[in-house]
Amino acid sequence: MNKIYPGIEEALDGIEDGMSVMIGGFGGAGAPIELIHALVARYKATGSPGRLTVINNNAGNGAIGIAAMIYAGMVAKMVCSFPRSSDPKAFTDKYLAGEIELELVPQGTLAERIRAGGAGIPAFYTPTSFGTDIAKGKPVAEFDGRSYVQERWMKADVALIKAELADRKGNLTFRKAARNFSPLMAMAAKTTIVQASRVVEPGAIDPETVVTPGIFVDRIVEVPNPAQEEALLREGAKS
Repeated sequence: MNKIYPGIEEALDGIEDGMSVMIGGFGGAGAPIELIHALVARYKATGSPGRLTVINNNAGNGAIGIAAMIYAGMVAKMVCSFPRSSDPKAFTDKYLAGEIELELVPQGTLAERIRAGGAGIPAFYTPTSFGTDIAKGKPVAEFDGRSYVQERWMKADVALIKAELADRKGNLTFRKAARNFSPLMAMAAKTTIVQASRVVEPGAIDPETVVTPGIFVDRIVEVPNPAQEEALLREGAKS
């Protein structure tokens, strides 16, 4: 099966108002800037997709990437571990104005909730957040004399991720730290959309180096020389 799409616009088709969207990246490492900015451009042109729930490690920086989505008014809720950044104005202003909701999730818990979603595990227990506001209202159980908080799996309608290599069947590799949440998100989303720096033929990637098997990938678009968030921030770029 050939999962390559002719362009970003075609790859993003089907993302609708009110959907939940996982976006790979740890800060700028692995952030699929081209996919995000194309989605922002679509919203500015058509008013859709809006009222999105965005799941990411961060809540955007400067005026690009996820911050551009927030500035545009596309995001109704952020689920993240770090809503603060070096320039968190986009999220901070919307949050203080009551225009965006925040679900704060400890980083390890966020990763495990996404992994559980992809693995079909509806809930798990962790000591993280016990006794804090984050744990309020959640079931607690004791194991071996220690209290643990129950956390639910996390799934999404769509995942937007950035890969280094992809073959036409959807097998992926990632560049160093750009890997971060992306393999987990690819497993936990109904539709996984990938921008890859290079697309190769099946068999060109050593099977031993495949990180995300093609079964978890639905759409791929080739984006040579992708933008890097930090470089755009230094340039003062805006979406």
